[in-house]
Amino acid sequence: MLKGLDRGESALHLNMLKKLYLLGLLLMPFFVSAQNTYMTGNVFDNEQRSMALQGVSVRNLNTKALAVTDKDGHYAISAKTGDLISYTIVGYQTDTVYLVNLFPKNLYMRAAVNNLNPVNITTTKISPFLDVKDTEAAPARQVDYSKNRGGLRLGLGYGKWRRQQAKEQELEEAANINEEISKNFNKEVIQKLVNYKEKDLEDYIGLHRPTVDQVKSEKPFNYTYYIATTFNEWKKLPADARKLPRLPQLKANP
Repeated sequence: MLKGLDRGESALHLNMLKKLYLLGLLLMPFFVSAQNTYMTGNVFDNEQRSMALQGVSVRNLNTKALAVTDKDGHYAISAKTGDLISYTIVGYQTDTVYLVNLFPKNLYMRAAVNNLNPVNITTTKISPFLDVKDTEAAPARQVDYSKNRGGLRLGLGYGKWRRQQAKEQELEEAANINEEISKNFNKEVIQKLVNYKEKDLEDYIGLHRPTVDQVKSEKPFNYTYYIATTFNEWKKLPADARKLPRLPQLKANP
């Protein structure tokens, strides 16, 4: 009788163990997923790479999650692959990272550049004749040189010269911006950021190259954020819509 009870209890325990084992297998993906929803890392100064930066705001631009680095420059923030993480602190250039994985990341921030040149004033001298009034001076006579009075109005082309100078300055600024775009929006930079090396990447570059007006409207222009958002939108398009339109063929002269 006792042996029968022991066998029954053993079978019951074995059955419970099987159920617990199956339950553990079912729950394991949830635990693994929960463990991989955070990204950690450290933030340092780009020039003095051993100097950790405390107080850096680390923000997930997709979920709006926020973390701040501690005295060792360490942070942990909820994230997943495909998210955009920005790093901001006063005195440094804002940096943005597109996550292709959730490995721990060390980020090196560059100090903000001040383009204003300092001006040192060593001495000043005020002329004693600036505020002296001439008691013998007579009021000046107003002369009308308009055409209605038979006079001659000399423009000397000053307005045209100013317009020409403004046009040259505008062209020079556009050339500098185009050079900046080519440096920050090219095949090598995009492949490194989004980890995409298919042949149709050239179509994306042709369709979404930023314009001069776009870059001028946002100073400084965030190329990382622009590439990540426009690339994701481009990938969602049908295959035909992702291609550059064909150039019209020129008709031959008869």
